[in-house]
Amino acid sequence: MLELTKKHCVPCKGKISSLTVEQANVMLQEIPMWQVSQDGVKIYRSFQFKSFYQTIAFVNAVAWISHQQEHHPHLEIDYNKCIVEYWTHAIEGLSENDFICATKVDGLYLHQK
Repeated sequence: MLELTKKHCVPCKGKISSLTVEQANVMLQEIPMWQVSQDGVKIYRSFQFKSFYQTIAFVNAVAWISHQQEHHPHLEIDYNKCIVEYWTHAIEGLSENDFICATKVDGLYLHQK
């Protein structure tokens, strides 16, 4: 598998199938802190911070990454925590795009700490 951080999201055109849970679990090896939802449709991770300011700075950086990739997450924001969820709405499941963005968000978090 190519390193996901070097890839760019590609818009889903036409009818493509979502990844199976098995395929998703293989891709999770590059982002081991992420989890697949019980229904196998989403991946998610919780990020912890020391302050609200750090949380919001992270959220803004995630927004920038999402805009660059044209692939947007669901974000749940609290004082010192942000839960990030990715799934591909067009196919109602997981695609490689979700893992590309998750990898980039992980890299952002590592650099922010």
